[in-house]
Formats: sequence, C-alpha cells, structure tokens
Amino acid sequence: MRPHALLFLAVSAPSLAIEMVVRSTGGNATTPHMYGFLHEDINNSGDGGIYAELIRNRAFQGSEKYPSNLDGWSPVHDAILSLKKLSTPISAALPYSVNVAPREGKTKGKIGLANAGFWGMDVKAQKYTGSFWVQGTYKGDFQVSLKSAITGEVFGAAKISGPSTSEWTEKRFELVPEKNAPNSNNTFVLEFDAEGLMEGSLNLNLISLFPPTYKDRKNGLRVDIAEALAGLKPTFLRFPGGNALEGNDLNSFYKWNETIGPLKDRPGMAGVWNYQMTNGLGIIEYLEWCEDMNLEPILGVWAGLALDGNFLPESEIGWAVQYALDELEFLVGDANTTKWGAVRASLGYPKPWNITYVEIGNEDWLAGRPAGFESYKRYRFPAFKKAFEEKYPHIQLISSPSVFDDMVIPKGVAGDWHPYLTPDEFVTGFNKLDGLTKDNLTLIGEASSVHPNGGIKWEGQLMPFPWWGGSVAEGIFLISAERNADRILGAAFAPILRNMNQWQWSITIIQHAADPALTTLSTSWYVWRLLASHIIKTTLPVSAPPGKPNLDPLYYVAGQSAAGTGIFKAGVYNSTESVPVSLKFEGITKKGATAKLTVLTGPADPYGYNDPFTRVNVVKETHSELSAGPGGVFDFSIPPLSVAVLETSERIKAPCRPRRK
Repeated sequence: MRPHALLFLAVSAPSLAIEMVVRSTGGNATTPHMYGFLHEDINNSGDGGIYAELIRNRAFQGSEKYPSNLDGWSPVHDAILSLKKLSTPISAALPYSVNVAPREGKTKGKIGLANAGFWGMDVKAQKYTGSFWVQGTYKGDFQVSLKSAITGEVFGAAKISGPSTSEWTEKRFELVPEKNAPNSNNTFVLEFDAEGLMEGSLNLNLISLFPPTYKDRKNGLRVDIAEALAGLKPTFLRFPGGNALEGNDLNSFYKWNETIGPLKDRPGMAGVWNYQMTNGLGIIEYLEWCEDMNLEPILGVWAGLALDGNFLPESEIGWAVQYALDELEFLVGDANTTKWGAVRASLGYPKPWNITYVEIGNEDWLAGRPAGFESYKRYRFPAFKKAFEEKYPHIQLISSPSVFDDMVIPKGVAGDWHPYLTPDEFVTGFNKLDGLTKDNLTLIGEASSVHPNGGIKWEGQLMPFPWWGGSVAEGIFLISAERNADRILGAAFAPILRNMNQWQWSITIIQHAADPALTTLSTSWYVWRLLASHIIKTTLPVSAPPGKPNLDPLYYVAGQSAAGTGIFKAGVYNSTESVPVSLKFEGITKKGATAKLTVLTGPADPYGYNDPFTRVNVVKETHSELSAGPGGVFDFSIPPLSVAVLETSERIKAPCRPRRK
C-alpha cells in the first residue's frame, strides 16, 4: 500500500456555498513573467531530446570523465571501425575521428558505418538535412540511407558526389524517405565503395542528420517536444540549466564561449547527469529558442562553485567575474565598439539580444556547504554584484539562494527558491510567500512535487512520474505565488524533460523517446498549462465570509487580466466533497453576465499518472459556460482534488466614486 495515500482526502468540505466578492480596487500589479521553465540538460533532454540532432555520438567528443568512444556506431559490410586521434584533426575542438577501413581482402563492394540514434530514429516521409566531414583520398561517391534496424528495409537514400582528399572536406546532403517507417527502430547508414580508396581507409567526423526543426531553425529544436513546451504558455526560460552550469568540478563548468560558432569548433563538456554533452544546443540556440517562443531569457552565469563542493578562492574570483561579463557582452554588446559584440556579429548576429535578468550561480547554498555557501555570501556574490551593477546597472540581478535559504538578499537583488516538496508541504505552506516584502523579490526557479506524503524523502526514490495528487498541490502552490505576484518574478517546473531510455530524475513535466508517439504530457503539464493560460495582470482582494478565516480546503486567487476580464483560480485539496462557490466580481452587476469555467480533475486514485507506454491521459478537462444570477453572482462547484479557473467574458468596471465638491 502506498504511504499515506488517503492524506489527500482527509477532510470533508462544507455543504454551504462559500460566498466571495472580488473587489475591483486595492490589488497589486504582478511581475510580467509568471510561468516559465528551467532548461536543465538532464535525462538526455538536450542531446537526444529537444535538440533535434538524430545522430548519437556524432563527433566522438570526450572528456577525462567520459573518454571518446564509438558508442552508437557499428560497421557495415565487413568494415572495420577504429577511433583515431589524428595529427591533423578536423579541429582542435574535435581531436578524435572514426577510421573506416575494409576487412582484409575486401577490395570491392560497399563498406561503411551505421548509427542507431538515441535509442532509435523516427523516420517520416519528410526532408532530412545532413552533413559529414571526410578526410582521405577517395575516388567515388557516398551513399546515405535511413533503414529499418529489424528488416533492413530502406525508407530513403541519397547519393553524395565524391571525391575526397587528404584535406578535411564537408559533404552536405538532403534525404527524403519515400514512406513512414512503422516504428522508431531504425538506423542511419553512410557507405562508400572500397575500390575507390586510394590510401586504404577514410576518416570521418561530425556526422549529422536533422529532421525538420521547430520554426525551421538550422541546428534547432525537435518539433514535437518544442510544441509541447510552447503549449505550456511559458513566459521565460532560465538557461543553460542548473547543475549543468556548475559542472562536475572547477575545470568542467559551463564554458559559454565553447558553445558558439561552427559545430566543429565546439568541444562539448562532461555532463553532470552521466553523459558527455555536445553543446550543439549552445548559448545562441538558447536565445533563438527564446525568440521563437517569445520568452524572457534569464541568463545563468557561473559563479565559481562546482558540484563536487570546490570553489574559487577570493584571489581568483576576478577572472570568473570577467568571464561572466564577457558572456553578457557577447549577447548585448555593440557590434562595432565591443570585443565580444564583434565576435557575435562575425557569427551572423549583428543585432544584440535584450537581456534583463542575470542569475549569479546555481544553488550556491548546496554544494560544498557550509564553506561553499559562506564563500558565496562573503566574496563571490558581492564581487559579481559590484561588477554587474557598475557595467550593466539596468540588469535585474538574481542570487542563486533566496530568503528561504538563510541568506540576506541585498536590496535591489532577487533571490531564487527551489522547493522540491511533498504535496502536503506545498499546501500547508500556502501562506509562506505572504511574508515576502517588495525588497524580497523572488524567482521560483525550480519547483515540483517529487515525494509522496509521509514517504522517505531525499534518501528514497522519487515518484515514477508526476502524479495527480502532487500536480494539484503544485497548482495550489502556483496559486499562492500568484497571490504574491508583485514579489514573485515567476515560477518554473523543473526538470522539464526525460528520455524514457535513460534518465537520472524521474519527475519531469514531459517524457519522450525517439518515437514522437511516446511524447507524453504529464498530469503536471495540464495543471501548469491551465494556470499559465489565464494570466492575472493585477491581483485583487477577495472578501470571504467572516466565518471562513482559513482557506482549507479551497485555495484561491483572483484578479484582472490584461484585457480587463475577471479571473478566479482555485484548487481543492483535503476534501471528499465538491466545494460550492458563490462568486461575485465588483463591477459586474447584471444578471446574465457570462463566464467560462475550466476544471481539471483526475483519477479516483490520487497517485494516478500519465504513462508514456499506455498513452492513457488520466486528466479530465471540462469547460462550462456560466450565466450570472441576480447581482452578477456566479454559482458553481469545484470537485475534490481539482484545479479550476473561471474567467469572465466582461471587463471588470471600477465602482463609481462621488465627485469632490
């Protein structure tokens, strides 16, 4: 039996309707960015996930932690594959390549290599674009194809004209399969004629294949995953991630300048989630992602702390500060008057990006605590703050700890809070954010419900997927954030993506695999999407009955949209019955006024989840058109363990005030 499964349904709701009046004045303007996400390169969510590259281990990148290898590659037609560190590599960033030679005695016929992709490849009748680099004297053509790894059936092929020489040469191609593959168990094959070899073998590197990408961006995002993220109605993206920013040690932090320029000049890095990262999804691609989804970028810069707990001494913090300043100059610097702005322009981006938010570090209260945290408070953060305020005074700085992490946040600086909690902890802490002042501006940079009520916490396993009871609790937590949205920069679910073939963190808002049919929107996705689809621009006070001082079991926020309509958001928790509500917005007084009520409910089992393999969505979304009774009162009920949003069709009109005499 699951631990404390019935804690979700411990209290009965009152039978009488809760009467509430939303005042038209006395509210607070919210911050402009409420819902977003962190991109953490986790669970193969960048490579083999939202980054659309289909070839696994395309450039044989490696590090001391993850040495270069031939994983993902296999020989074709008696070829012999070997990893070579050449005296003249394709680039200094990519020292290793694959050597393809015929088996001894094989002088005719085709040889080559095949790539299994990231646990398969999705093949559709659409245009694929690809390229590879080759070195070695060869007279003949190359052939590329997409074929079934089970039957060998070829779905599409293309010929690329040779020859090649002793100089590294790039070959580009397009490939259009004639039909869709029945499943994702497919491979990419690159072949050439053995008899055309003049020196016995060829060296190959940076073998790449892309399907159509989101917004047709070169080197862009996978369409189905990007569309699922865009469907969340996000407003900001914090990048390049959390732990990925810090790196495993002081030598392997996120080096932004190694993620720019041609792919052959990107060495990649030892990832923090048990695999080597290509950094094909680099800092420019993040900014293009923001452009394509109209997201506010929140740039995270390395602050001198690694996940192993080591941190820079005070005598060395200066170069890390300058490195971060150079990063921002690369993004926002003038192309004609700044060094790094000129570098950006040379890469084809003469126009600066607009960066308003910069976060200094990631979870500096955690790794190496207490010494690492003390170094952040004593000299690391102050050094960054001083330098950024002098050069970029308009930037809103964010410290990686928050006021909830035992740090006094300097005035004018925001904090970053990362609550990973049980459902009950989210709900019982509903009023936690009420204590923030306007000097405690806070970003909720990472949040999700990861453990069940009463279960073993970080010493135990996370839940297998986001589950309905946890998702409702997250919704109530978001409602508490919106009640204080003049002090909350925004809230982000984290992490966002999980490849179902390899992962280290099970709770993600979207799950995926090579087959787009397995891309699954979790129960949390529906909750966060509903709340983000009805943004409150101005929160408004709500007068509840005098006998109802506590919110339990109905938790709510009300306000006005940018268009002037009234919005009421609510969640019901700890109830076995529906909660009747009688709701009136001041300024809407006529009978017959209309509103739309959207309600999300889940399965009878609060631990039910959306399973990528069964494809059953346990979330039910209902829409009702309500008509106000006398005085403009809307009467409705909200079911137990649910999240609901009501939005009026009419604008809220401010009450008339007598003129001064």
